[in-house]
Parts: sequence; structure tokens; C-alpha cells
Amino acid sequence: MAKLRPRRKSDLPFIMGVLNVTPDSFSDGGQWIDQEAAVCRALEMLNNGADIIDIGGESTRPGAKPVPEAEELKRVIPVIRALRERTAARISIDTFKPAVARAAIEAGADIWNDVMALRHEGAVETAAELGVPVILMHMSGTPQTMQKNPQYEDVVSDVCDFLTERADIAMGAGVTADSIWLDPGIGFGKSLDHNLALMHDLDQVIALGYPVLFGASRKRFIAAIDDGAAETERLGGSLAAALRAAQAGVAMVRVHDVRMTVQALKVQAAIRKGRS
Repeated sequence: MAKLRPRRKSDLPFIMGVLNVTPDSFSDGGQWIDQEAAVCRALEMLNNGADIIDIGGESTRPGAKPVPEAEELKRVIPVIRALRERTAARISIDTFKPAVARAAIEAGADIWNDVMALRHEGAVETAAELGVPVILMHMSGTPQTMQKNPQYEDVVSDVCDFLTERADIAMGAGVTADSIWLDPGIGFGKSLDHNLALMHDLDQVIALGYPVLFGASRKRFIAAIDDGAAETERLGGSLAAALRAAQAGVAMVRVHDVRMTVQALKVQAAIRKGRS
């Protein structure tokens, strides 16, 4: 698989469609446990404009319980294999466990999306061996602790410093610079104000020189702004965040609602150009 290179700044960002094969993910937990249902959902998202399908077998929502490696493998590997048989589209594995990432790549995945930024034991060495694009995300703490009064001196500077350090460590272990993507980790160990500051100053993350993935789809900060909006009522906020990210120049947005996000980005791009 060729390197995942960002598009030109004038183009739309890549769209990564979220596919959680878990019983407890914050938005769609339990919907895609069945293998055929998961594959059909992935194909639907691709048909609606997704460039990449991100498959995860362990919830990282606040307070989520850890999942044993064997269970995570049981959830994701059959879906990756079945999906690979039906499409040549890029597949991402959303995991922080090196053994799961390795098995997923062997089963047909192309990208490693790691919420722990290769901090798990053996992860950085595994990423170097696999040689696939890897997404390094910022998270303060763990899913079990990350929302318990998160603190920063300056959230934007702190996140940028962390991501730079993790990229340097990855390259020191043999991961190539053109394989590295960064993710500021909206909602992962951040208060509402932290999330808003990161979205306001996304240009500082982009200025680090790596392509940036942005994921804010259906997240809780939307409900904090819109007085308790349920998970099914967060499309508007998700689109607003995706549009802001695209405006800032991110290379990819990770979303649940692919069709509406593609439409919003196309309209934004057409308005910016002043023509169709």
C-alpha cells in the first residue's frame, strides 16, 4: 500500500469513517457487533464518500473498561478480513496494542490509528517494523482517568510539545517521517475550554509539519455547549467542528456521519472558491 499522503491544501480533507465493533462505544456501541452488519456499514460509508474506514474493537470513551487482547482480536480481525475481500479502500485499525495492530495489518488493514501515540510497551518498535502510516494521538491519562479534572499549563503548547516528542521518538525507532500523522485528541483528557482552545488554534498543530487528523464527531463537548444534546442530536455540532478543522487545513476528519460531512465540506469549498 502506498504511503497515505495529504491532499493539496485546496482539496477536501480525507474522510475517515468510524466503525466501532464494540458493545460500549459512546455513540454507536453495539450497533455493528455482527460481522455482516459491520461490513455493510463500512461499505455504506465508503459509498457515501469515506476514504478510509477506521475499525476499533475497544472503546476509549471516558470511563471505558479495558478489553483483553484476545477479545479485541476476536472483534476486529474477522471484520477486517471480510471487508478487505469486498473493497480495496484503505482500512485503519484503531488500537493501542501492538499485537492487535500487527494482526490487523496482516489481515488487510493499511493504517495504525493509536490513541496512545505508541506509548504501549513494544508499540514504537512494532510501528517501525510494520512500516505503515501511523496516527499519533494526544491523550492525557487513560480512558478510565482522562476526564478527572484534566490540567494543562497551556493546552495548545502542551499538546504540540507532546506530539512533537512522540513523533521524534517514533522516528528515532525507525518510523519514517512521511508515515507519521498527528491527532490533537479532542475530548481525550480535555475540558470544554481545552477542546475549544485546540480547535481555535489548530493552525499551531498543523504548523508542526505533519498531516493532522481531527476527530470531534458526536463528542460530549457539543452537549456542554448545547445544554445536554443527546448523542443523536450532535450532528450540527459535529459538522461545525469538521468545517472549522477543514478551514484550518487538517488533512483528515474522522466522523460517524459521512454523507452529511462530505456535503458540508463540499459546500464550504464551493463557497470559498466562489464557484461550483
